[in-house]
Amino acid sequence: MRTLFYYLSFACILAIALSGYFWHAALWSLVVAIPIIIVGIVDVIQPSQTIRRNFPVIGRMRYWMEALRPKIYQYFIESDTDGTPFNRLNRSVIYQRAKKVNDTTPFGTQLNVYEVGYEWLNHSISPLDSHSLNHDPRVLVGGPDCKQPYSASIYNISAMSYGSLSQNAIMALNSGAKIGGFAHNTGEGGLSPYHLAPGGDIIWQIGTGYFGCRNQDGSFNYDLFAERAVLPNVKMIEIKLSQGAKPGHGGILPAKKVTEEIAKIRLVEMGKDVISPPYHKAFKTPIEMLHFIKKLRELSGGKPIGFKLCVGMKSQFLALCKAMVKTGIAPDFITVDGGEGGTGAAPLEFSNSVGMPLRDGLAFVHDALNGFALRKQIRIIASGKVATGFDIVKLLALGADMCNSARAMMLALGCIQALECNTNKCPTGVATQDKKLQKGLVVDDKKHRIANFHDETVKSAMELMGAAGISDTSKMHRSFIYRRVSAAEIKTYAETYPYILRGSLLEAPYPEQYQYDLSNSSEETFEPLIKR
Repeated sequence: MRTLFYYLSFACILAIALSGYFWHAALWSLVVAIPIIIVGIVDVIQPSQTIRRNFPVIGRMRYWMEALRPKIYQYFIESDTDGTPFNRLNRSVIYQRAKKVNDTTPFGTQLNVYEVGYEWLNHSISPLDSHSLNHDPRVLVGGPDCKQPYSASIYNISAMSYGSLSQNAIMALNSGAKIGGFAHNTGEGGLSPYHLAPGGDIIWQIGTGYFGCRNQDGSFNYDLFAERAVLPNVKMIEIKLSQGAKPGHGGILPAKKVTEEIAKIRLVEMGKDVISPPYHKAFKTPIEMLHFIKKLRELSGGKPIGFKLCVGMKSQFLALCKAMVKTGIAPDFITVDGGEGGTGAAPLEFSNSVGMPLRDGLAFVHDALNGFALRKQIRIIASGKVATGFDIVKLLALGADMCNSARAMMLALGCIQALECNTNKCPTGVATQDKKLQKGLVVDDKKHRIANFHDETVKSAMELMGAAGISDTSKMHRSFIYRRVSAAEIKTYAETYPYILRGSLLEAPYPEQYQYDLSNSSEETFEPLIKR
């Protein structure tokens, strides 16, 4: 589009000049043509609006429509992939915080407080002053066997791979993480130069494809892992068991996105779809998985090692807990991804109908670890549509130590949810390998938006906790969050997800809600013990 604009501009000027030479009346068209050309050149060279850079002149229509559209229409009608409040309401908040402009709204709440599902935080009659709050709370990740614990922000960039995202998008995300002092998860696509060059903290995710640390047959290569794991930028390593957008299904990178560079980074064959298997080849049982974690910790020089999953069969997670108790080996962190998580492309049935939602999965993981007396040494990261300070507060209350966000970070980067992620035609240059479209995304501009969005969102979370009289994230608990479950009934999270006693799953009698799954689990296998 940029090239076409230049050619058309040149042709227009040449045509006007030639026609003016023979017919002086044609010169009047200069009055129209030249201003349009000037506007187009301004669009191409300005750094802040990607749509205008990639689509000069006509790209302005998007911003005109946004300015003309009534705010009430924007709230009630605007929707993207699923019409949830994340899309209708929070998107504008994300854009405002990324640009560091006023995100206040007139006329009070824009939510129906009597609608089933409405949630709120009960405030204190003695709130804390904003200036007395810590606006950069940190969480130390690393159990007793970890030699290089990592001090993490409570809000970080969730897994998004280079290949799915463009090099400019990756560099802007990592540069923003460096500015703001938070972590950037690589996604399963491997550790690329664009993750490393800006110098931001990295969580290296290793999926079932073992990209960047694999042999030709797809098996895990320990030597290649050790070379990359000791890099100073790499602060933690995350083994991906499953993701919320498509749990039980391997990742897919279409062949049209597999460039020569990406094939080299991932150690795969160019020109073919890259399809990750749905399961890991490096281990088959809970005990084998924990020994795999132990070996990776040793090869990395003692860095925090954890795993990510969307909770499925509860008995399998309980089997892992049993294996932790038996072997004395535990991960340093567990990332819980919700079934509502997003992706560039996934089968519709997997996105809509597989995997436990984040709130339920998070509460279960926290309680299971606590029931086996493992919770204090393992950090929990929550991931899945975490876009606002209130989202963070809710998840901390349920049991998370920190949160990851992918979709909100993409929106802060400039994503407009055009739903072209899998076509290589993303108009904002975020999710494409088309160099012409990538040029529209200016790293030096967008990195500050990422840092701004992170800082403002964490600040919002801390101010919300301050309103409840809480100064430390570790003091959040489930009784602080209320939810309307029917027109006449309200419950706290503590009532919806009741706590169990520490150590109560180590020996009988077990809490009633865990008895079936405990009897159906063993540290020796992921297979269910009770047959139908």
